[in-house]
Amino acid sequence: MNKIVEKELLSNNVVKLVIDAPRIAAKRKAGHFVIVKIDEKGERIPLTIADGDIKKGTITLIIQQVGVTSHKLMMMEAGDTIMDMVGPLGHATEIEKVGTVLCAGGGVGIAPMLPIARAFQEAGNRVICVLAARNKELLILEEEVRMCSDEVIIMTDDGSYGKQGLVTHGMEEVLDREKVNFAVTIGPAIMMKYAALTTKKYNVPTIASLNTIMVDGTGMCGACRVTVDGKTMFVCVDGPEFDAHKIDYDEMIMRLGAYEVEERAAYERFMKKTKV
Repeated sequence: MNKIVEKELLSNNVVKLVIDAPRIAAKRKAGHFVIVKIDEKGERIPLTIADGDIKKGTITLIIQQVGVTSHKLMMMEAGDTIMDMVGPLGHATEIEKVGTVLCAGGGVGIAPMLPIARAFQEAGNRVICVLAARNKELLILEEEVRMCSDEVIIMTDDGSYGKQGLVTHGMEEVLDREKVNFAVTIGPAIMMKYAALTTKKYNVPTIASLNTIMVDGTGMCGACRVTVDGKTMFVCVDGPEFDAHKIDYDEMIMRLGAYEVEERAAYERFMKKTKV
């Protein structure tokens, strides 16, 4: 059992949970994730560790409401307990001093990008972050990102905050004016696809952190498989980060929608039951 010690709503459908998990906090690094099961009948979902505090023995998770389990997590309060939490899982981000690092985060992808940006800055790099959201209300963790960045560029689809445009517009603003040695992109699959195409034009090595459908998190079920450089890889054990220029994004996007009908039906049943 893992107790929720703090809850904060970041937007209407995004919540930050600080959870008591001392053993995970002691070993987690930037790029790691956990798999969470909230109750006996619940599904297992992967969530990237957005932050951690070794002294307090806590980790921070950012959850966007998209289905039944994420909705249940949104409803939980400080003092509630999560039944099972496994981690840290996956390979940590390889952090080294490379020069200038461009970090592009979209939506809730800003959450897993935060510890990576912080780690690169602590390693002595110049860190430039481009944050993207549909509008100002959906932008998360801006202040936290500013604390570990040398520069922050904000892009919103509707122009309600920062500059109007896509994450790629902000990336090109940087790539056109100065040399970037390395790039990181995290967000919706379609965003990462075009972010990767952008950095490829400038010959900038880039990694993308993937959040695919997962079940067991040990590489046995195959639900999280993706094609990278023509080879089948498993996000849970081989990733979650891969060479962004070698990922088959179209295949990944198709697989992400594999259970869309079933997930929608399950959510509708859950909402009907909840309202009774």
